[in-house]
Amino acid sequence: MPRIITIVGATGIQGGSVVRAFLDKPGYSIRAVTRNISSDAAQTLEECGIEVVEADINDAESLRAAFAGSYAIFAVTNFFEALPTMGVDKSMKVETRLGLNLADAAAATESLAHYVWSTLPKSRRNTGGRVVVPFCESKNRVDDYIRAKHPQLLQKTTFFWAGWYASNMDYPWFKPMAVPNVGDGPGSYVQMLGVPPWTVIPLAGDERTNVGLFVRAILDQPQKTLPAKTVAGYVEQETFGELMQVYGAAQGIHVRCVQIPKDDYRALWPVWGELMDSNNSYYEVMSGRAFSTVGHYVLTRDDLDVQGLVGTAEAFAAKKHFG
Repeated sequence: MPRIITIVGATGIQGGSVVRAFLDKPGYSIRAVTRNISSDAAQTLEECGIEVVEADINDAESLRAAFAGSYAIFAVTNFFEALPTMGVDKSMKVETRLGLNLADAAAATESLAHYVWSTLPKSRRNTGGRVVVPFCESKNRVDDYIRAKHPQLLQKTTFFWAGWYASNMDYPWFKPMAVPNVGDGPGSYVQMLGVPPWTVIPLAGDERTNVGLFVRAILDQPQKTLPAKTVAGYVEQETFGELMQVYGAAQGIHVRCVQIPKDDYRALWPVWGELMDSNNSYYEVMSGRAFSTVGHYVLTRDDLDVQGLVGTAEAFAAKKHFG
């Protein structure tokens, strides 16, 4: 009988990637959790033969019902969903509360063998408090809750960190801006950041493909990923300057990465600039070790021999923004 993998956020970026990775995976039956089973996205999943169940992660009881009978659960929260209306502090509280609901419901699932919780590195601990990234902190509180309150669930948990999305380049705080009459000639662009161009970032590559491939590898190798192991979901590390060279080559433009004062970067994009700068500053301080943690080995793509990953250059080339 197929083992049920229940996927939270199945119509989103990470959850959707996991769905695609398991569509042709023998021995598994996909159960997609959504707030609205009447949505177009939910209907598309059903047309693919996927079981779609309605549940609200604000409601722990509805989650328990959705999780019943699951062999594996992929759980993810979205800090940025509440941000436009609630601001940073309330968004952190909301995300943590939702993460606790997911953990409580998973802990109550008797059939559960493997819980994959999508979280992020501990920015506060790794930097000794120098940098605290809000959307890391809100997820890390859930990590700590699982460790403190649910020891049995902890034995079934793999903590997964998704790297920097290639699609982040769609957002104005990362997307290069055209600059006329510069030395690079026509088609010249500048990416402005509050950190140096040599800041190293862990790249997820094509997140819509690669997240699911990492989760497949995690579930395929419980002897490596359990108990309570952490997997870093990145395919390569590059500096922002190098990344802009790759992006420019894929888009047929010239791009320079330029550091501007942090206050200016944050002022250009209120709220969002502050958040992104905090994350970029974490990368800067960690100097290539952002996806690591103090005193704890983190598994990588090489440890799990993850196959079929799509690199960042390929992801950029597949989506033309300029022309």
